[in-house]
Amino acid sequence: MKKSIIFSIALSLGAFSCSDDFLTVTPETALSSVTFFKTETDFIQAVNSAYVPLRTLHNINSHLLTEQHSDNARYVRNVLFGATENQSNLADFNVPTANGITTNGNVLTAYRQNYLIIARANQVLALIDAATIPDATKRNVKGQALFLRALSYLEIARYFNRGPLQLTPVSVRSEAAAPLGTGDQLYAQIIKDATEAIGLLPPKSAQEAGRATSGAARALLANVFMIQKKWADAETQLRAIVTSGEYSLMPNYADAFSNSTSNKNTRESVFEVQYLEGAQGLNGNFLYSMLPLPIAANELVTITGTSNPQPLSGEGNNIPTPDLIEAYEPGDRRRDATIGFITLGGALHANKSFPFIRKYARPHALHNNHGMNWPIYRYSEVLLFLAEALIEQNKLADATPFINQVRTRAGLANTTAATQSALRDAVYQERRVELAFESKRLHDLVRTGRLETVIKAYGDRVKADKFRYYFPSEGFVPSDAFTNITPYYGLPAAEADLSPNF
Repeated sequence: MKKSIIFSIALSLGAFSCSDDFLTVTPETALSSVTFFKTETDFIQAVNSAYVPLRTLHNINSHLLTEQHSDNARYVRNVLFGATENQSNLADFNVPTANGITTNGNVLTAYRQNYLIIARANQVLALIDAATIPDATKRNVKGQALFLRALSYLEIARYFNRGPLQLTPVSVRSEAAAPLGTGDQLYAQIIKDATEAIGLLPPKSAQEAGRATSGAARALLANVFMIQKKWADAETQLRAIVTSGEYSLMPNYADAFSNSTSNKNTRESVFEVQYLEGAQGLNGNFLYSMLPLPIAANELVTITGTSNPQPLSGEGNNIPTPDLIEAYEPGDRRRDATIGFITLGGALHANKSFPFIRKYARPHALHNNHGMNWPIYRYSEVLLFLAEALIEQNKLADATPFINQVRTRAGLANTTAATQSALRDAVYQERRVELAFESKRLHDLVRTGRLETVIKAYGDRVKADKFRYYFPSEGFVPSDAFTNITPYYGLPAAEADLSPNF
Protein backbone atom coordinates (compact mmCIF):
# COMPACT_ATOMS: atom_id res chain seq x y z
CA MET A 1 0.00 0.00 0.00
CA LYS A 2 2.45 2.60 -1.20
CA LYS A 3 -0.08 5.31 -2.03
CA SER A 4 -0.60 7.65 0.89
CA ILE A 5 -4.22 8.05 1.96
CA ILE A 6 -3.80 11.81 2.22
CA PHE A 7 -3.36 12.01 -1.54
CA SER A 8 -6.76 10.44 -2.21
CA ILE A 9 -8.26 11.20 -5.59
CA ALA A 10 -11.97 11.62 -6.23
CA LEU A 11 -12.76 9.32 -9.12
CA SER A 12 -15.81 9.59 -11.31
CA LEU A 13 -16.19 5.91 -12.06
CA GLY A 14 -18.77 4.58 -14.46
CA ALA A 15 -21.34 2.15 -13.08
CA PHE A 16 -20.29 -1.48 -12.83
CA SER A 17 -21.97 -3.55 -15.50
CA CYS A 18 -21.51 -6.80 -17.41
CA SER A 19 -22.37 -7.34 -21.05
CA ASP A 20 -22.89 -10.64 -22.83
CA ASP A 21 -22.36 -8.89 -26.14
CA PHE A 22 -18.64 -9.19 -26.89
CA LEU A 23 -19.16 -6.85 -29.86
CA THR A 24 -19.85 -4.00 -27.42
CA VAL A 25 -16.49 -2.25 -27.21
CA THR A 26 -15.76 0.22 -24.42
CA PRO A 27 -13.32 2.93 -25.59
CA GLU A 28 -10.00 2.60 -23.77
CA THR A 29 -9.96 6.40 -23.28
CA ALA A 30 -13.18 6.35 -21.23
CA LEU A 31 -12.75 6.10 -17.48
CA SER A 32 -15.20 3.40 -16.40
CA SER A 33 -15.28 0.28 -14.28
CA VAL A 34 -14.49 -1.72 -17.43
CA THR A 35 -11.28 0.14 -18.23
CA PHE A 36 -10.16 1.36 -14.81
CA PHE A 37 -10.19 -1.62 -12.43
CA LYS A 38 -7.22 -3.58 -13.73
CA THR A 39 -4.14 -2.99 -11.60
CA GLU A 40 -3.20 -2.94 -7.95
CA THR A 41 -2.78 0.83 -8.20
CA ASP A 42 -6.29 1.18 -9.66
CA PHE A 43 -7.87 -0.51 -6.65
CA ILE A 44 -5.78 1.49 -4.19
CA GLN A 45 -6.84 4.72 -5.86
CA ALA A 46 -10.45 3.59 -5.88
CA VAL A 47 -10.52 2.87 -2.16
CA ASN A 48 -8.71 6.17 -1.58
CA SER A 49 -11.64 7.91 -3.26
CA ALA A 50 -14.02 6.33 -0.74
CA TYR A 51 -12.22 8.16 2.08
CA VAL A 52 -12.58 11.57 0.41
CA PRO A 53 -16.14 12.47 1.56
CA LEU A 54 -15.05 12.01 5.18
CA ARG A 55 -13.27 15.34 4.86
CA THR A 56 -16.52 17.07 3.89
CA LEU A 57 -18.51 15.30 6.60
CA HIS A 58 -16.16 16.25 9.41
CA ASN A 59 -14.97 19.63 8.19
CA ILE A 60 -18.19 21.37 9.25
CA ASN A 61 -21.12 19.00 9.05
CA SER A 62 -20.79 16.43 11.83
CA HIS A 63 -20.19 18.81 14.72
CA LEU A 64 -23.19 20.94 13.74
CA LEU A 65 -25.45 17.88 13.68
CA THR A 66 -24.15 16.28 16.88
CA GLU A 67 -22.61 18.95 19.13
CA GLN A 68 -24.59 22.09 18.30
CA HIS A 69 -27.67 19.84 18.24
CA SER A 70 -27.11 19.02 21.91
CA ASP A 71 -26.42 20.80 25.18
CA ASN A 72 -22.70 21.12 24.40
CA ALA A 73 -22.67 23.99 21.91
CA ARG A 74 -24.72 26.93 20.67
CA TYR A 75 -24.45 29.83 18.26
CA VAL A 76 -23.62 33.48 18.93
CA ARG A 77 -26.53 35.49 17.59
CA ASN A 78 -25.49 38.44 15.40
CA VAL A 79 -28.63 40.48 14.74
CA LEU A 80 -26.86 42.55 12.06
CA PHE A 81 -26.15 39.40 10.12
CA GLY A 82 -29.43 37.63 10.80
CA ALA A 83 -30.06 34.01 11.63
CA THR A 84 -28.59 31.18 9.62
CA GLU A 85 -31.51 28.84 10.07
CA ASN A 86 -29.74 25.69 8.90
CA GLN A 87 -27.43 26.09 11.89
CA SER A 88 -29.57 27.88 14.50
CA ASN A 89 -32.43 25.40 14.04
CA LEU A 90 -30.07 22.64 15.10
CA ALA A 91 -29.13 24.40 18.32
CA ASP A 92 -32.73 25.44 19.05
CA PHE A 93 -34.21 21.98 18.38
CA ASN A 94 -36.77 23.41 15.99
CA VAL A 95 -35.56 21.79 12.77
CA PRO A 96 -38.51 22.07 10.35
CA THR A 97 -39.79 18.54 9.80
CA ALA A 98 -43.03 17.25 8.28
CA ASN A 99 -43.99 13.65 7.57
CA GLY A 100 -40.46 12.53 8.39
CA ILE A 101 -38.87 14.94 5.88
CA THR A 102 -36.72 18.03 6.52
CA THR A 103 -35.30 20.82 4.37
CA ASN A 104 -32.28 21.36 6.62
CA GLY A 105 -29.19 21.65 4.41
CA ASN A 106 -26.80 20.14 6.94
CA VAL A 107 -28.93 17.01 7.09
CA LEU A 108 -28.85 16.80 3.30
CA THR A 109 -25.05 17.05 3.27
CA ALA A 110 -24.70 14.23 5.80
CA TYR A 111 -27.03 12.00 3.81
CA ARG A 112 -25.43 12.61 0.42
CA GLN A 113 -21.81 12.40 1.52
CA ASN A 114 -22.34 9.16 3.43
CA TYR A 115 -24.07 7.60 0.44
CA LEU A 116 -21.21 8.79 -1.75
CA ILE A 117 -18.83 6.78 0.45
CA ILE A 118 -21.18 3.80 0.23
CA ALA A 119 -21.38 4.04 -3.56
CA ARG A 120 -17.60 4.18 -3.93
CA ALA A 121 -17.11 1.30 -1.50
CA ASN A 122 -19.71 -0.75 -3.39
CA GLN A 123 -17.83 -0.22 -6.64
CA VAL A 124 -14.64 -1.62 -5.08
CA LEU A 125 -16.40 -4.52 -3.39
CA ALA A 126 -18.18 -5.55 -6.59
CA LEU A 127 -14.88 -6.14 -8.39
CA ILE A 128 -12.19 -6.84 -5.81
CA ASP A 129 -12.70 -10.60 -5.43
CA ALA A 130 -12.11 -11.23 -9.14
CA ALA A 131 -9.11 -8.90 -9.38
CA THR A 132 -5.73 -10.37 -10.28
CA ILE A 133 -3.71 -8.38 -7.77
CA PRO A 134 -1.54 -9.50 -4.83
CA ASP A 135 -3.57 -11.21 -2.13
CA ALA A 136 -2.30 -8.93 0.64
CA THR A 137 -3.44 -5.84 -1.28
CA LYS A 138 -6.76 -7.46 -2.12
CA ARG A 139 -7.47 -8.23 1.54
CA ASN A 140 -6.40 -4.78 2.68
CA VAL A 141 -8.40 -2.90 0.04
CA LYS A 142 -11.49 -5.03 0.60
CA GLY A 143 -11.25 -4.59 4.36
CA GLN A 144 -11.01 -0.81 3.99
CA ALA A 145 -14.01 -0.69 1.66
CA LEU A 146 -16.08 -2.79 4.09
CA PHE A 147 -15.04 -0.60 7.02
CA LEU A 148 -15.92 2.61 5.19
CA ARG A 149 -19.30 1.26 4.09
CA ALA A 150 -20.02 0.14 7.64
CA LEU A 151 -18.96 3.52 9.04
CA SER A 152 -21.25 5.40 6.66
CA TYR A 153 -24.19 3.13 7.32
CA LEU A 154 -23.60 3.68 11.03
CA GLU A 155 -23.96 7.41 10.42
CA ILE A 156 -27.14 6.87 8.39
CA ALA A 157 -28.57 4.64 11.13
CA ARG A 158 -27.70 7.08 13.92
CA TYR A 159 -29.01 10.14 12.09
CA PHE A 160 -32.14 8.67 10.51
CA ASN A 161 -32.73 5.12 11.88
CA ARG A 162 -33.62 4.16 8.29
CA GLY A 163 -32.25 4.57 4.80
CA PRO A 164 -31.84 2.85 1.44
CA LEU A 165 -29.74 -0.29 1.80
CA GLN A 166 -27.54 -0.19 -1.29
CA LEU A 167 -24.97 -3.01 -1.42
CA THR A 168 -24.13 -3.12 -5.13
CA PRO A 169 -23.22 -0.45 -7.68
CA VAL A 170 -26.16 1.34 -9.24
CA SER A 171 -26.02 0.89 -13.01
CA VAL A 172 -29.30 2.57 -14.02
CA ARG A 173 -31.22 5.50 -12.53
CA SER A 174 -34.22 3.40 -11.51
CA GLU A 175 -32.03 1.37 -9.12
CA ALA A 176 -30.99 4.46 -7.17
CA ALA A 177 -34.37 4.77 -5.44
CA ALA A 178 -34.03 1.67 -3.29
CA PRO A 179 -36.59 0.78 -0.61
CA LEU A 180 -35.80 2.08 2.86
CA GLY A 181 -34.09 -0.33 5.20
CA THR A 182 -35.09 -0.20 8.86
CA GLY A 183 -32.65 0.66 11.61
CA ASP A 184 -32.38 -3.03 12.50
CA GLN A 185 -31.60 -3.95 8.90
CA LEU A 186 -28.93 -1.27 8.66
CA TYR A 187 -27.30 -2.41 11.90
CA ALA A 188 -27.32 -6.03 10.74
CA GLN A 189 -25.39 -5.02 7.62
CA ILE A 190 -22.96 -2.89 9.62
CA ILE A 191 -22.20 -5.84 11.88
CA LYS A 192 -21.66 -8.09 8.86
CA ASP A 193 -19.33 -5.61 7.14
CA ALA A 194 -17.35 -4.70 10.24
CA THR A 195 -16.92 -8.33 11.27
CA GLU A 196 -15.56 -9.24 7.84
CA ALA A 197 -13.32 -6.16 7.85
CA ILE A 198 -11.72 -7.22 11.15
CA GLY A 199 -10.51 -10.45 9.55
CA LEU A 200 -9.10 -8.69 6.50
CA LEU A 201 -7.45 -5.56 7.85
CA PRO A 202 -3.96 -5.44 9.39
CA PRO A 203 -3.34 -4.01 12.86
CA LYS A 204 -2.32 -0.40 13.25
CA SER A 205 1.39 -1.22 13.46
CA ALA A 206 1.28 -2.92 10.05
CA GLN A 207 -1.03 -0.48 8.26
CA GLU A 208 -0.25 2.75 6.45
CA ALA A 209 -1.07 5.73 8.67
CA GLY A 210 -4.55 7.07 8.12
CA ARG A 211 -6.09 3.90 6.73
CA ALA A 212 -8.64 1.69 8.45
CA THR A 213 -7.24 -1.05 10.66
CA SER A 214 -8.55 -4.14 12.41
CA GLY A 215 -8.63 -2.08 15.62
CA ALA A 216 -10.76 0.61 13.98
CA ALA A 217 -13.17 -2.03 12.68
CA ARG A 218 -13.44 -3.53 16.18
CA ALA A 219 -14.19 -0.08 17.63
CA LEU A 220 -16.93 0.43 15.06
CA LEU A 221 -18.40 -3.00 15.73
CA ALA A 222 -18.30 -2.39 19.48
CA ASN A 223 -20.03 0.95 18.91
CA VAL A 224 -22.94 -0.87 17.25
CA PHE A 225 -23.13 -3.41 20.07
CA MET A 226 -23.24 -0.55 22.59
CA ILE A 227 -26.19 0.97 20.71
CA GLN A 228 -27.93 -2.41 20.69
CA LYS A 229 -27.11 -2.97 24.37
CA LYS A 230 -25.28 -6.19 23.55
CA TRP A 231 -22.86 -5.56 26.38
CA ALA A 232 -20.98 -8.88 26.34
CA ASP A 233 -20.41 -8.66 22.58
CA ALA A 234 -19.15 -5.11 22.97
CA GLU A 235 -16.84 -6.20 25.79
CA THR A 236 -15.29 -8.90 23.58
CA GLN A 237 -14.38 -6.42 20.85
CA LEU A 238 -13.18 -3.72 23.23
CA ARG A 239 -10.99 -6.08 25.25
CA ALA A 240 -9.38 -7.24 22.02
CA ILE A 241 -8.39 -3.63 21.32
CA VAL A 242 -7.08 -3.09 24.86
CA THR A 243 -5.03 -6.29 24.91
CA SER A 244 -3.66 -5.82 21.38
CA GLY A 245 -0.80 -3.62 22.59
CA GLU A 246 -1.43 -1.31 19.62
CA TYR A 247 -2.87 1.63 21.57
CA SER A 248 -2.31 3.70 24.70
CA LEU A 249 -3.27 7.08 26.09
CA MET A 250 -1.03 10.03 25.29
CA PRO A 251 0.38 11.32 28.60
CA ASN A 252 -0.92 14.83 27.89
CA TYR A 253 -4.60 15.11 26.90
CA ALA A 254 -3.95 17.99 24.46
CA ASP A 255 -1.49 15.79 22.55
CA ALA A 256 -4.28 13.36 21.67
CA PHE A 257 -5.24 15.83 18.93
CA SER A 258 -3.14 16.58 15.92
CA ASN A 259 -1.34 19.76 15.03
CA SER A 260 -1.70 21.18 11.54
CA THR A 261 1.43 19.48 10.19
CA SER A 262 2.49 17.04 12.93
CA ASN A 263 1.37 14.75 15.78
CA LYS A 264 -1.04 12.83 13.56
CA ASN A 265 -2.29 9.26 13.98
CA THR A 266 -0.70 8.94 17.41
CA ARG A 267 -0.75 5.83 19.57
CA GLU A 268 -4.08 7.04 21.03
CA SER A 269 -5.68 7.37 17.59
CA VAL A 270 -7.84 4.43 16.55
CA PHE A 271 -9.15 6.16 13.43
CA GLU A 272 -9.06 9.78 12.32
CA VAL A 273 -9.92 11.74 9.19
CA GLN A 274 -6.84 13.00 7.37
CA TYR A 275 -6.38 16.63 6.34
CA LEU A 276 -3.36 18.28 4.73
CA GLU A 277 -2.57 21.96 5.08
CA GLY A 278 -1.71 23.62 1.78
CA ALA A 279 -2.82 24.21 -1.78
CA GLN A 280 -3.58 20.60 -2.77
CA GLY A 281 -7.25 20.96 -1.82
CA LEU A 282 -6.95 18.41 1.01
CA ASN A 283 -7.06 20.94 3.84
CA GLY A 284 -9.71 21.57 6.44
CA ASN A 285 -11.10 24.81 7.82
CA PHE A 286 -13.37 23.51 10.57
CA LEU A 287 -11.64 25.69 13.18
CA TYR A 288 -13.10 28.73 11.44
CA SER A 289 -16.65 27.40 11.86
CA MET A 290 -16.06 26.97 15.61
CA LEU A 291 -15.52 30.61 16.51
CA PRO A 292 -17.68 33.31 18.06
CA LEU A 293 -18.27 36.09 15.54
CA PRO A 294 -17.74 38.83 14.51
CA ILE A 295 -14.02 38.60 15.14
CA ALA A 296 -11.35 41.11 14.06
CA ALA A 297 -8.11 40.04 12.39
CA ASN A 298 -6.00 41.01 15.42
CA GLU A 299 -8.28 38.88 17.63
CA LEU A 300 -8.38 35.90 15.27
CA VAL A 301 -4.59 35.69 14.97
CA THR A 302 -4.28 34.98 18.69
CA ILE A 303 -6.11 31.70 17.99
CA THR A 304 -4.80 30.73 14.56
CA GLY A 305 -1.30 32.24 14.40
CA THR A 306 -1.60 32.73 10.64
CA SER A 307 0.47 35.20 8.63
CA ASN A 308 -2.61 36.66 6.91
CA PRO A 309 -5.51 36.76 9.41
CA GLN A 310 -8.77 38.11 8.00
CA PRO A 311 -11.73 39.53 9.92
CA LEU A 312 -14.79 37.27 10.04
CA SER A 313 -18.39 38.40 10.37
CA GLY A 314 -21.65 36.54 10.54
CA GLU A 315 -22.99 34.30 13.24
CA GLY A 316 -20.62 32.12 15.25
CA ASN A 317 -21.41 28.42 15.61
CA ASN A 318 -20.35 25.58 17.91
CA ILE A 319 -19.70 27.83 20.89
CA PRO A 320 -19.29 25.88 24.16
CA THR A 321 -22.33 26.22 26.43
CA PRO A 322 -22.09 27.31 30.06
CA ASP A 323 -23.52 23.88 30.87
CA LEU A 324 -20.54 22.08 29.37
CA ILE A 325 -18.01 24.49 30.87
CA GLU A 326 -19.48 23.86 34.31
CA ALA A 327 -19.46 20.08 33.77
CA TYR A 328 -15.69 19.93 34.32
CA GLU A 329 -14.55 19.17 37.84
CA PRO A 330 -12.09 21.54 39.51
CA GLY A 331 -8.57 20.61 38.46
CA ASP A 332 -9.64 18.77 35.30
CA ARG A 333 -6.86 19.46 32.80
CA ARG A 334 -9.20 18.72 29.92
CA ARG A 335 -11.14 21.93 30.48
CA ASP A 336 -8.37 24.32 29.49
CA ALA A 337 -7.22 22.00 26.71
CA THR A 338 -10.75 21.92 25.29
CA ILE A 339 -12.13 25.42 25.90
CA GLY A 340 -10.51 28.86 25.59
CA PHE A 341 -11.90 32.36 25.98
CA ILE A 342 -11.59 35.45 23.82
CA THR A 343 -12.85 39.03 24.06
CA LEU A 344 -14.45 40.36 20.88
CA GLY A 345 -14.47 44.13 20.60
CA GLY A 346 -17.09 44.14 17.84
CA ALA A 347 -19.61 41.90 19.58
CA LEU A 348 -23.09 43.35 20.07
CA HIS A 349 -23.40 41.64 23.43
CA ALA A 350 -22.98 43.32 26.81
CA ASN A 351 -20.56 40.59 27.78
CA LYS A 352 -17.94 40.54 25.03
CA SER A 353 -16.03 37.55 26.39
CA PHE A 354 -16.88 34.28 24.68
CA PRO A 355 -15.66 30.69 24.95
CA PHE A 356 -14.34 28.86 21.90
CA ILE A 357 -13.22 25.32 21.14
CA ARG A 358 -9.48 25.26 21.88
CA LYS A 359 -9.11 21.51 21.25
CA TYR A 360 -8.50 22.11 17.53
CA ALA A 361 -6.98 25.60 17.73
CA ARG A 362 -3.51 24.80 16.42
CA PRO A 363 -1.22 27.30 14.65
CA HIS A 364 -1.13 27.09 10.86
CA ALA A 365 0.32 29.13 8.03
CA LEU A 366 -2.56 30.64 6.07
CA HIS A 367 -6.04 31.90 6.84
CA ASN A 368 -8.86 29.36 6.46
CA ASN A 369 -6.50 26.52 5.54
CA HIS A 370 -5.26 24.00 8.10
CA GLY A 371 -4.34 20.35 8.39
CA MET A 372 -5.52 19.21 11.82
CA ASN A 373 -6.99 15.71 11.64
CA TRP A 374 -10.47 14.92 12.96
CA PRO A 375 -10.77 12.08 15.52
CA ILE A 376 -13.41 9.40 14.86
CA TYR A 377 -12.31 6.88 17.52
CA ARG A 378 -9.70 7.40 20.22
CA TYR A 379 -8.35 4.88 22.72
CA SER A 380 -9.87 6.83 25.61
CA GLU A 381 -13.31 6.18 24.11
CA VAL A 382 -12.47 2.47 23.88
CA LEU A 383 -11.70 2.51 27.61
CA LEU A 384 -14.93 4.34 28.45
CA PHE A 385 -17.01 2.09 26.21
CA LEU A 386 -15.45 -0.93 27.91
CA ALA A 387 -16.17 0.50 31.35
CA GLU A 388 -19.79 1.12 30.37
CA ALA A 389 -20.23 -2.39 28.93
CA LEU A 390 -18.87 -3.86 32.17
CA ILE A 391 -21.06 -1.65 34.34
CA GLU A 392 -24.17 -2.75 32.46
CA GLN A 393 -23.17 -6.36 33.15
CA ASN A 394 -22.74 -5.43 36.83
CA LYS A 395 -18.98 -6.14 36.66
CA LEU A 396 -18.34 -3.05 38.71
CA ALA A 397 -14.88 -3.85 40.06
CA ASP A 398 -13.69 -4.62 36.54
CA ALA A 399 -15.09 -1.35 35.19
CA THR A 400 -13.58 1.22 37.55
CA PRO A 401 -9.91 0.83 36.47
CA PHE A 402 -10.83 1.83 32.92
CA ILE A 403 -12.65 4.95 34.12
CA ASN A 404 -9.71 5.77 36.36
CA GLN A 405 -7.18 5.50 33.53
CA VAL A 406 -9.00 8.32 31.78
CA ARG A 407 -9.40 10.36 34.97
CA THR A 408 -5.76 9.96 35.96
CA ARG A 409 -4.61 11.39 32.64
CA ALA A 410 -6.95 14.35 33.28
CA GLY A 411 -5.28 15.02 36.65
CA LEU A 412 -8.25 13.79 38.69
CA ALA A 413 -8.55 11.37 41.58
CA ASN A 414 -10.10 7.94 41.12
CA THR A 415 -13.87 7.83 40.89
CA THR A 416 -15.72 7.43 44.17
CA ALA A 417 -18.76 5.88 42.47
CA ALA A 418 -19.48 2.40 43.78
CA THR A 419 -23.01 1.37 42.80
CA GLN A 420 -24.11 0.44 39.30
CA SER A 421 -26.26 3.58 39.04
CA ALA A 422 -23.48 5.87 40.28
CA LEU A 423 -20.89 4.29 37.99
CA ARG A 424 -23.24 4.60 35.05
CA ASP A 425 -23.55 8.33 35.75
CA ALA A 426 -19.77 8.55 36.21
CA VAL A 427 -19.03 7.06 32.80
CA TYR A 428 -21.62 9.32 31.16
CA GLN A 429 -19.92 12.30 32.78
CA GLU A 430 -16.48 11.17 31.62
CA ARG A 431 -17.69 10.67 28.08
CA ARG A 432 -19.11 14.19 27.99
CA VAL A 433 -15.94 15.99 29.07
CA GLU A 434 -13.41 13.61 27.51
CA LEU A 435 -15.07 13.51 24.09
CA ALA A 436 -16.49 17.04 23.93
CA PHE A 437 -16.65 18.39 20.35
CA GLU A 438 -15.77 15.06 18.77
CA SER A 439 -19.26 14.56 17.32
CA LYS A 440 -20.39 12.24 20.11
CA ARG A 441 -22.81 14.10 22.40
CA LEU A 442 -26.11 13.76 20.48
CA HIS A 443 -25.45 10.09 19.77
CA ASP A 444 -24.68 9.44 23.44
CA LEU A 445 -27.89 11.09 24.61
CA VAL A 446 -29.95 9.07 22.12
CA ARG A 447 -28.10 5.81 22.79
CA THR A 448 -28.59 6.06 26.56
CA GLY A 449 -32.23 7.20 26.39
CA ARG A 450 -31.56 10.58 28.00
CA LEU A 451 -32.17 12.93 25.08
CA GLU A 452 -35.62 14.25 25.93
CA THR A 453 -34.97 14.72 29.64
CA VAL A 454 -31.58 16.39 29.22
CA ILE A 455 -32.53 18.66 26.32
CA LYS A 456 -35.88 19.73 27.78
CA ALA A 457 -34.15 20.90 30.97
CA TYR A 458 -31.42 22.55 28.91
CA GLY A 459 -34.00 24.32 26.75
CA ASP A 460 -35.74 25.66 29.84
CA ARG A 461 -32.44 27.18 30.95
CA VAL A 462 -31.83 28.79 27.56
CA LYS A 463 -35.31 30.35 27.48
CA ALA A 464 -34.99 31.55 31.07
CA ASP A 465 -31.68 33.38 30.53
CA LYS A 466 -30.99 34.15 26.87
CA PHE A 467 -28.02 36.41 27.68
CA ARG A 468 -26.18 33.53 29.28
CA TYR A 469 -26.58 31.61 26.05
CA TYR A 470 -25.06 34.27 23.79
CA PHE A 471 -28.07 36.34 22.72
CA PRO A 472 -27.66 40.14 22.58
CA SER A 473 -30.35 42.43 23.97
CA GLU A 474 -31.99 42.68 20.54
CA GLY A 475 -31.92 38.95 20.01
CA PHE A 476 -34.72 36.60 20.95
CA VAL A 477 -35.15 32.91 21.57
CA PRO A 478 -37.50 31.62 18.83
CA SER A 479 -40.99 30.84 20.05
CA ASP A 480 -40.75 27.30 18.69
CA ALA A 481 -37.35 26.58 20.23
CA PHE A 482 -37.06 23.13 21.79
CA THR A 483 -40.33 21.91 20.30
CA ASN A 484 -38.77 19.20 18.10
CA ILE A 485 -36.72 17.08 20.50
CA THR A 486 -36.57 13.84 18.55
CA PRO A 487 -33.86 11.17 18.45
CA TYR A 488 -33.56 11.14 14.66
CA TYR A 489 -33.55 13.65 11.83
CA GLY A 490 -36.10 13.63 9.05
CA LEU A 491 -34.85 12.39 5.71
CA PRO A 492 -33.76 15.20 3.37
CA ALA A 493 -36.50 16.75 1.27
CA ALA A 494 -34.23 17.12 -1.76
CA GLU A 495 -33.76 13.34 -1.80
CA ALA A 496 -37.45 12.70 -1.19
CA ASP A 497 -38.10 14.45 -4.50
CA LEU A 498 -36.07 11.74 -6.20
CA SER A 499 -37.42 8.67 -4.44
CA PRO A 500 -40.96 7.23 -4.10
CA ASN A 501 -39.85 5.34 -0.98
CA PHE A 502 -39.45 8.31 1.39
